[in-house]
Amino acid sequence: MKISGGKAVLEAVKLEGIKHMFGFPGGAVLPFYDEIAAETDLVHILTRHEQGAGHAAEGYARASGKTGVCVSTSGPGGTNLTTPVADAFLDSIPILAITGQVVTDLIGNDAFQEADLFGIMMPITKHNFKVLDANELPHILKMAFKLTRTGRPGPVHIDLPKDVQSAIIDFNYPDDIVIPGYQPNLRGHPNQIKRAAEMLVNAERPLLLGGGGLISSSAHQEFTALAEMLACPAVTTLMAKGAMDENHPLHLGQPGMHGRQAANYAIQNADLILAVGCRFDDRITGKVQTFAPHAKIIHIDIDTAELGKNIVATLPIVGDARLVLQDLLAILKKLNAKAADTEWKKRVHAIKEACNCNYAYEEAPIRPERILYELGQCAPKNSIFVTEVGQHQMFAMHFLKVDGPRKYISSGGLGTMGFGLPAALGAKAARPDATVIDISGDGSLLMVNQEMATSIENNLPVVITVFNNSWLGMVRQWQKMFFGKRYSGTSLGQSPDFVKLAEAYGGEGVRIEKPSEIKEGFERAFKANHLFLLEIDIDPEWDCLPMVPPGGSNSGMIPSNACINVVKKMHEYKY
Repeated sequence: MKISGGKAVLEAVKLEGIKHMFGFPGGAVLPFYDEIAAETDLVHILTRHEQGAGHAAEGYARASGKTGVCVSTSGPGGTNLTTPVADAFLDSIPILAITGQVVTDLIGNDAFQEADLFGIMMPITKHNFKVLDANELPHILKMAFKLTRTGRPGPVHIDLPKDVQSAIIDFNYPDDIVIPGYQPNLRGHPNQIKRAAEMLVNAERPLLLGGGGLISSSAHQEFTALAEMLACPAVTTLMAKGAMDENHPLHLGQPGMHGRQAANYAIQNADLILAVGCRFDDRITGKVQTFAPHAKIIHIDIDTAELGKNIVATLPIVGDARLVLQDLLAILKKLNAKAADTEWKKRVHAIKEACNCNYAYEEAPIRPERILYELGQCAPKNSIFVTEVGQHQMFAMHFLKVDGPRKYISSGGLGTMGFGLPAALGAKAARPDATVIDISGDGSLLMVNQEMATSIENNLPVVITVFNNSWLGMVRQWQKMFFGKRYSGTSLGQSPDFVKLAEAYGGEGVRIEKPSEIKEGFERAFKANHLFLLEIDIDPEWDCLPMVPPGGSNSGMIPSNACINVVKKMHEYKY
């Protein structure tokens, strides 16, 4: 059929099974938006900022596993998309970012709102296209969608000049496409997997470490099955939170800078670590030279670039996490591998039991632990928790128990403030059946509060929980602990009344001033069918602990007062 280039984009999106896209129009993308005006099978959600469109596409992808699509105009519209694209790149999230561009015969002439978006996006995308011939669009679109989802997922960018959007082409969308030079290795080498099985069976102190690749490849069931087969303790990173039910007795929580003492103890004392789909970033390893000093490392990852990048693996295995774990489970079954009640497992379990913090704080100002405890108790079973970035994010990672994948959405590698609210809207669009909760700090929400209008206008009800301490809390904590309490540029001063702000946008809100009011506030929020905000004043002096100092070892966590028992137990069981 003969259609315009702009219409071709819409048809491709629908053929890929995607129901929503997020964007903000402008002059260089008007032919595309003209086609949207007549579209009935695809929902376009107008965000209030292009960065919001990108993060919403991320939330859509993280909640559904499908590719999230975002659109902007040229120049500043495209540069505003770079933050969410970079965020998706570091967290391996499949999004397609489409930017308008000036007409082809003006490219390179510094035309109005021209920017070299192809060049700007190059280092923060999995692949990048500048379309100069409209007839190539069907092929490019299929290639772009395939690249976002296959192998290691990630963002792809298409720069689309205005005249290419208007051109009439024959639209023949391929069912599949062969991409020369792009052949992700999905199956791990059989001999390597057999060797991994033997190492697991012979290990005295084994540990499983799961990263975001578990969720990307839907390997959560296999990961849990492996832990259960060997009765092996397991830890999961921030990006893998929920890949193993955190109520499972073998799960120790998140490791690293703001992880649990039990998780870091297990890493530092294991003699074998099986790491799956994790990139060993600095927030997990601490000082690399002191990471897991007694352990041999088996590293499974679909991206060969990750193998040996930060931590040298004793046994690297290239392949899709789910397929490799399936093969590993089959070999272990043949080896008749069985769970054993070893001294190692008893010690790790004892430390995990000691690693319980006090949730029942009754003091005012309210403590974050109490908020998250009540949230965990009140939230419906189908809830998706989305966080901004800062202290509240780490408190949520530490204290919220998540029982399944794609139920905890957070910015990991880039650590982007302002991520949470637009990502929550994207998650709600992808999963309208779910209750979506944005856990926010006051600093983060001030960056993107305009997206409350997007929530109201598009009937995307979410619950916003604002941890308000009138500071940029995590930066303040570092200044307090490592810069002699010289607080520079971190006081937010007089913030708006967030409840009134939510009401101004057409939502509803309530201020929580006492711990006894938290449960009632959440119950009221979950009954609402529109945006609902809870503003909760928290103690600015309450630090997010335990914590590994920057550049320090995972063995040297700074404990909280509630960690005294676990610290004693760790010393008692030190190897």
